[in-house]
Amino acid sequence: QNGFDCQGLWVEVEVEKDLGLNSKRDILAYGLDNFSRKCRERVEKYSAIQAEQSIRLGQWMEWDNSYFTMADTNIEHIWHFLKTCYEKGWLYLGHRSMPWCVRCGTSLSQHELIDSYRELEHTSVFMKLPLLDADGERLMVWTTTPWTLTSNTACAVHPEFTYAKVRQNGEVLYLSEGTLSCLSGEYERLGQVTGADLVGRPYRGPFYDLPAQADVETRIVAWDLVGEEEGTGVVHIAPGCGAEDFDLSKELGLSVLVPIDDNGTFVDGFGWLTGQHVQSVAQPIFDDLEKKGVLYRLEDYAHRYPVCWRCSEELVFRLVDEWFIRSDEVRPAMVREAAKVRWIPEHAGKRMEDWLNNMGDWCISRKRFWGLPLPFYPCQQCGEMTVVGSRSELEKLACSGLDQLQELQRPWIDAVKIACPKCSATVTRLEDVGDCWLDAGIIPFSTLGYLSDDRSYWEKWFPAEFITEMREQIRLWFYSMLFMGVTLEERTPYLNVLTYEKMNDEHGKPMHKSHGNAIWFDDAAERMGAD
Repeated sequence: QNGFDCQGLWVEVEVEKDLGLNSKRDILAYGLDNFSRKCRERVEKYSAIQAEQSIRLGQWMEWDNSYFTMADTNIEHIWHFLKTCYEKGWLYLGHRSMPWCVRCGTSLSQHELIDSYRELEHTSVFMKLPLLDADGERLMVWTTTPWTLTSNTACAVHPEFTYAKVRQNGEVLYLSEGTLSCLSGEYERLGQVTGADLVGRPYRGPFYDLPAQADVETRIVAWDLVGEEEGTGVVHIAPGCGAEDFDLSKELGLSVLVPIDDNGTFVDGFGWLTGQHVQSVAQPIFDDLEKKGVLYRLEDYAHRYPVCWRCSEELVFRLVDEWFIRSDEVRPAMVREAAKVRWIPEHAGKRMEDWLNNMGDWCISRKRFWGLPLPFYPCQQCGEMTVVGSRSELEKLACSGLDQLQELQRPWIDAVKIACPKCSATVTRLEDVGDCWLDAGIIPFSTLGYLSDDRSYWEKWFPAEFITEMREQIRLWFYSMLFMGVTLEERTPYLNVLTYEKMNDEHGKPMHKSHGNAIWFDDAAERMGAD
């Protein structure tokens, strides 16, 4: 059977390009119902082309029985999976600093980042922040993300490192012994202290003058993750802009500031930065630091940095509420079942084992439009959380909007309100949609009639004897199918897996249409023949 994964961010971004829409605001102005229809039209157009090309290539499939992940059947099966997770106690709303695409206006999951890093060059900044308990003494700090300085609430040192105390141009500077090479020009050594000696000392933050910083008391804290491979051995901490920073803030009770909105625009409380976009403030920030007398120097810095896998926008980190599925309880069973699979080549199985042992909780929510509507109905009156497991269940709970339900998609699903089972209050579905890998992972169930009264067809074909896809699907499609197979049936959904690598061009660069180096099927078939 042939299938088309057609939900989620990849379709949305392509349609946005077609229509000239550059943000979520543009989509809302265009009209969500029109946008959803355009997404469906694009899927239908290109799935037909793919089917035609596949037939020409000699693939024998049930072309008249192809499945589409946007179908209501697929959605209902995922609802069933999510309700099962909820009943197991695995589903929760997490408050975390997440990788965020300001262009797409949504978080990304851990499994979407692995191959999304690129070698990029940014302007890093060295600063000398005044220590408030000693005149003329300053703390040397370095960062590659100047926009996050607006939300600095602490600086971290390693308690066991040795920090040099030096005088340069009449100022006393503190930085770790292993990073003295970052200093420009001559300096005088005055002595040394340990990181522990610096902990607790107050300093003036780089943007102390912003309204949002009014109640923040910045101080030096201890953190054993501080390194000396780069920078100054002093790490700038902005809990609202970094995952590790946020974890440290919870441990130490640090203030947390979130400076940007969904679209990467600075929010109220950030003074002259309010209304400016995060991607355009680096130079103004450098100018402001220089005006305040805390800029030491700038340096071009090449490093691996994450980008959005779909639109290639550079990611930021942002503190948001997202829905997660806990993985600790299901992990051992997934490892057990993955070990039963024949992986070709064998090292693919080792990759899967490594991924399962190190994966975090699954972030399943996306703040987008075209995709799986999460069936979560939180009651604002009594706090009851209702997770709907099927369309029939939705119809029984609904108190309005069913007459507008053309399909289980936004915006039509948004009109359906339910009566809270606990207090009877009217409840609205939260607007988030699901991670597209929920759509892909459910197909061993949704395509075979798992929820039908007669499961004989599903039992005949589950688990699959053989599947094949490229290596990156270990953390994507293979992973999501395994997660759902173990959750719903406590066993692997496939028995034999063949993986392969990316197709590279003559320069060793992976072929991709966005790189402009892909060989189009029609061109190749015309020149060389489909055989």
